[in-house]
Formats: sequence, C-alpha cells, structure tokens
Amino acid sequence: MDDTDAPLVIIDAANVVGSVPDGWWRDRRGAAERLRDRLARDGVPEIHGSPDIALVVEGAARGVAAVPGVRVVGAPGSGDDRIVELVAEAGGRSVIVVTADRELRRRVRELGADVRGPRAVRGDG
Repeated sequence: MDDTDAPLVIIDAANVVGSVPDGWWRDRRGAAERLRDRLARDGVPEIHGSPDIALVVEGAARGVAAVPGVRVVGAPGSGDDRIVELVAEAGGRSVIVVTADRELRRRVRELGADVRGPRAVRGDG
C-alpha cells in the first residue's frame, strides 16, 4: 500500500484539545504539541494500518512543528476552512475528519469524508 492508498486522517486540533477541560486554554500551543506527540506515539486507535495523519492547528497553536508520523498544517485563518480545503484536495482518497464541531462535520460529509469524534484520538474510549 502506498501513501495514496492510506487513509488521510485530518484532526481538528482545537476541537479535540478543547473537548477535555484540563487547562489547555493556559497553553494552547503546548496542548497541541501534547496531542501531536500522542498521535505520533499511539496513532489513531480506531484506524488500522498506517494512516496519513494531518493535525490542523490555528491561532496560538500555529507554528507547532511536524514530527515523524504526524504532518502539522497551520491554518492561516479558520481551522475549519483549512480542514474543508484539505478534504476537497484529497481527490477521492479515503478521508476521515476527527472533530465534534457540528457545522464542520456537515461540511466535510458533503465532500465525502467520514467523521469521528474526539474520542477516536484521545485514547479514552
């Protein structure tokens, strides 16, 4: 299986980080880095194989560096808009978006993406 066959998993970092009230708002960048590191270590438990993981960051989390196994995509404006662009650019490839944002879920489903909630990558069930 080459990279184009691997599913693209796009993660809404702000939404996933914000789904747990653990003080993330005091250090948004640090929270995004912890999520990135967990993804690099554990992958996406619900997805078998080696998906192409894209972590979309915005605002104070912009500038988080990529690590092996996790591509970090900085959104120049709205993270939701950048996620929709990434889905649209996937060109028929299998795409899974991880977010709980209802409007974003609607937008990416219209483009053919599957959607999972934050628990898919939080590792808590």
